[in-house]
Amino acid sequence: MNSKTMVYILKRIGLAVLTVWVVITVTFFIMHAVPGGPFMGEKAISAAAQASLEAKYGLDKPLMQQYFTYLRDVVTRFDFGPSLKQRGRMVIDIISDGMKTSAKLGVIAALVAAAIGIVLDAVAALRRNKLIDKFIMVLTTAFVSMPSFIMGSLLLVLFAIRLAVLPANGAAQNGLILPIVTLALYPMAYITRLTRSSMLDVLGQDYIRTAKAKGVSGVKIIFGHALKNSLIPVITYFGPMLAYIVTGSLVVEQIFAVPGIGRAFVSSITNRDYPMVMGTTIVLAVLIVVMNLISDIMYKIVDPRINLE
Repeated sequence: MNSKTMVYILKRIGLAVLTVWVVITVTFFIMHAVPGGPFMGEKAISAAAQASLEAKYGLDKPLMQQYFTYLRDVVTRFDFGPSLKQRGRMVIDIISDGMKTSAKLGVIAALVAAAIGIVLDAVAALRRNKLIDKFIMVLTTAFVSMPSFIMGSLLLVLFAIRLAVLPANGAAQNGLILPIVTLALYPMAYITRLTRSSMLDVLGQDYIRTAKAKGVSGVKIIFGHALKNSLIPVITYFGPMLAYIVTGSLVVEQIFAVPGIGRAFVSSITNRDYPMVMGTTIVLAVLIVVMNLISDIMYKIVDPRINLE
């Protein structure tokens, strides 16, 4: 690794740290600016009991003191504090439990989406303007246009209720199949369309025409020459997409009752569980900036002609 690459990576890491700090700061102050509090919904709670709870969790201290204390704990110990609603549990433990499912769900869905999307792109490029190409474009347009909650509901009704071949509960055996398919359809369709556009541009280059003139087969041109150079836009999209899916699609996890981080995040918002909201937001931000950094570095691996600046 040369010095220029190292400087670029250090700059990106610095920007990543700055981005995470901004996310923490903005989320912290906006969350505390909303009227009410995490204990306002407690049944039959007295003012003295509420004050006692606020003192226990440090919510009675000045806002800036709470902010710097929280920031110190996150930076030095990666400690998000205790959950205000799930009493006796630490936020980091809740997130870890949810990530076990969400990570498995997200990684499989992302890999399935990328693999099928690239294969469909290759087929569409080989049969450009033919019936199968048009069919693939119509199908992917439908998947891109359809929201995940509609697709998830359709799959749930068809395969879990009508045909009864797959479970509706994400916590059951084989229960992740429908959520994986639901999460994979949109990125698969997007990758297919994205790669096809890039592929058609690459197929118009001089070196591709030279290969055709030499009698190289269409399959070898696609997979041996054009595919690698057409994957750069996919790499740009794949990193943030993976981070988003791994943290769990909130709607999909709700539809299929998947015990992932998405359900925990929704619950923390409705319950005003400040530490849980902060913890899940920070985890999401870190995953996104890390995936973006990896994507940028992968540019150089895929295409050495790209200069890192």
